[in-house]
Amino acid sequence: MLFWKNTAKNAAGAWELETAQGSFGRLWMVFMNARVAIAAVLIILQEALQALGTPLNHWTLAVCIAYLGATLAVRFWAHPRPPGSTFDGHWVLTIGVDVMAFSLLNFFQASPLNYTPLFALPVLLASVLGPIVLAFGTAASVTLLLLADTAWSSMQGGGDVNAGLLQAALSGSGFFLVALLANHLAMRLAREEKLAKESQSAARMQVQVNELVVATLAEGVLVMDGNGFVRSANPAARRLLAGPETAYPTPFKLAAQTDWQPLVELMQHTFSQQSAHTSNISLIHAGLNARRLQVRSRLTESGNGPHESLCVMFLEDLREMEARVRIEKLAAMGRMSAAVAHEIRNPLAAIAQANALLEEDLQDAGQRQLTGMIGQNVRRLAKIVDEVLDISRAQQEIPAPQTTSLRLDETARRIANDWALQNSASGQLRICTGCASTEVGFDDDHLRRLMLNLLDNALRYTSGAAQGLEVSTRLVAPSQARLAVWSDGQTLEETVQAHLFEPFFSSESRSTGLGLYICRELCERYGAQIGYQRVLRGNIQGNEFFVMFQPASQCLRTELPSMDSVLV
Repeated sequence: MLFWKNTAKNAAGAWELETAQGSFGRLWMVFMNARVAIAAVLIILQEALQALGTPLNHWTLAVCIAYLGATLAVRFWAHPRPPGSTFDGHWVLTIGVDVMAFSLLNFFQASPLNYTPLFALPVLLASVLGPIVLAFGTAASVTLLLLADTAWSSMQGGGDVNAGLLQAALSGSGFFLVALLANHLAMRLAREEKLAKESQSAARMQVQVNELVVATLAEGVLVMDGNGFVRSANPAARRLLAGPETAYPTPFKLAAQTDWQPLVELMQHTFSQQSAHTSNISLIHAGLNARRLQVRSRLTESGNGPHESLCVMFLEDLREMEARVRIEKLAAMGRMSAAVAHEIRNPLAAIAQANALLEEDLQDAGQRQLTGMIGQNVRRLAKIVDEVLDISRAQQEIPAPQTTSLRLDETARRIANDWALQNSASGQLRICTGCASTEVGFDDDHLRRLMLNLLDNALRYTSGAAQGLEVSTRLVAPSQARLAVWSDGQTLEETVQAHLFEPFFSSESRSTGLGLYICRELCERYGAQIGYQRVLRGNIQGNEFFVMFQPASQCLRTELPSMDSVLV
């Protein structure tokens, strides 16, 4: 698309940055049409004068016909182009042709007609569409031509010389004044139009920003008029109103669906009361579960009466609100658990020590059985305390990149073999490595803790059959390694899968629910990703927890926030 620009060199003119269909293009077409009309009128006048008995001057008629041809050619084939810093030959076809044609008509005139007023057209054309220099240059050239024509007429003995010169000077002064005033008005109009366009551009940009913000809101937004038509709805509102496969292009009528009747009633109540309202409603869709929403309605102000107001509704899923409340409770519980764990640790150590001393002096088997039970539960409590405190230690800084790279195959095989020996699970565990010498960005101690948690969890749910556990590594992309821990356990329920990596969540009553959560936190510290899926190994379906590692070259030194802030 063609744009016009008012550069610094011709800032005194009225050139404007806009399309060919803008103000410059429209003015250009007006002037070109005016030139064609004037040329046609001049030819008609010559024919009318001949009809009235005035002798026809063939030179005058030829000039008029040539002028008509030139104006038609520019009108249909030339494109509007403002002059630059130097005089553009393109303007010879417009201003130059006009000045030359009207000068020849003055020179060849053999009738009482006076063609001097026609010079106003090129002067106006230069003043409105060009810089002030071009306007004054056109006025000066017209004035000089008028003076020259008067001088030539006086040399031929045609009338009073002084009167002719005075008339030419007066006409020239008028053309200069027209050029100044027209150019000043054109400049002012150009400035006003520029300001208007800048304001429109800023308004459009603000509208786009508002639309982008509303579109990315997690809260649903509906904008409705008094007739119940939804004029705008962001993606979140569309998801809340209907299923993911249902689309309602705006505008649509809210009352078109019986499922939305609670929203219609709230909208009508808002308009009738002319006030804001908040309500909890339920939308029941066919084939879907009931969706409970908290809806806040607001009215926009209008100066044309209440019928022009719009109702804006903010929709929020109550389940998500309840989930946020649960997360806040978990955060508070996490902070409290860390504080309680610190307080429990010292008394627990004293109990363990006292129980060990007591056990040394006991000979009775029943009493030794009781101290054994005490020791077993003390160790269980100590493990719980350690797991809770592991969370609070997450603010520890990650080691420098050069100390966080390790060979995945060697490390994973060593950790898995050590674990199998300690848990007498060598017959159940199968190790398959396929990453060769690939290095990943992870600390050795942290990888050990990660794998031990995953292996303990897998052993807890395995069937106990041979080869029921598997640790495997493989490359999924260049320098992108994957570690998986698989067990042949039963399928996890969907409700359990949705909360696998949440703190204090467990399907067992005797578990703290912190093992997988600690695994996730360790992975996030090194830019790794952990996930769960149900996979087939041979002919056996099993549960697989996998970790996608970041290459060692991309492992950056970062500081992680404390676990208190993570839990929030």
